[in-house]
Amino acid sequence: MIEFCGVGKTYAGGTVAVEDFSYTVQANSLVVLVGSSGSGKTTLLRMVNRMVEPTAGSVLIDGRDVAGLDRVRLRRSIGYVLQAGGLLPHRTIADNVATVPVLNGTRRREARSAVVGLLERVGLDPSCAERYPSQLSGGQQQRVGVARALAADPDILLMDEPFGAVDPIVRRELQDELRRLQRELGKTILLVTHDIDEAFRVGDEVVVLKERGVTAQVGTPADILAHPADAFVRSFVGADRAERRLRTTDVDGRRVLVDDDGRPAGVLVAAEERRTAP
Repeated sequence: MIEFCGVGKTYAGGTVAVEDFSYTVQANSLVVLVGSSGSGKTTLLRMVNRMVEPTAGSVLIDGRDVAGLDRVRLRRSIGYVLQAGGLLPHRTIADNVATVPVLNGTRRREARSAVVGLLERVGLDPSCAERYPSQLSGGQQQRVGVARALAADPDILLMDEPFGAVDPIVRRELQDELRRLQRELGKTILLVTHDIDEAFRVGDEVVVLKERGVTAQVGTPADILAHPADAFVRSFVGADRAERRLRTTDVDGRRVLVDDDGRPAGVLVAAEERRTAP
């Protein structure tokens, strides 16, 4: 469990990144902080592993104030996934994934032997292990980044715009993969994004932020979309945009969802079809 207790961050010169933020990330949940530039979402994320120190309030992990924990040990105990993967270009994929376990004292051979299973878990062919980051696609590099974050079996994963550098199709695949991993592993995941569609797709709970970390609304994706707290949230989540108002039309006997401009948004599938689908 991660608790933000009245945290704030003011940088030298008086720039306020976060005014006063309080929120609890429940254990084994996937929570998304979503907001535009200047909302303080990345600052809040980095407070958890002390990459940013709050100037007010405190951050607790399982009841312990992170300010009293050793920075190095804290960071090695938390998985961290960056937007561009953050892989070491001169090291093989196997060595990249094994980095934290080796730093924590695991023998290199033992750490590397676990790499195959980790690559398979994130949907990569084990043959990637001896390649270098430049030999992989952007989506594959992001999967390696997730594997590396999981290598030390942390209870907490921090994800900073993890899928922002890949194309929409790969991004959707990675989002689905994240949900699958969350169901299988039950990690506590805090993810930052500016994309409300991504937040709704992956989050158990979503925190919509205004400037300086001011909380606009907290809730499940369905709750927020159905009951936006105010005009800001309504506009941010697109509740009043045409693409959020869907209707059905028949196309060759199939019920197709379309928006107000007539653009297709999906196909309605009967329960019988879902059960018999390959």
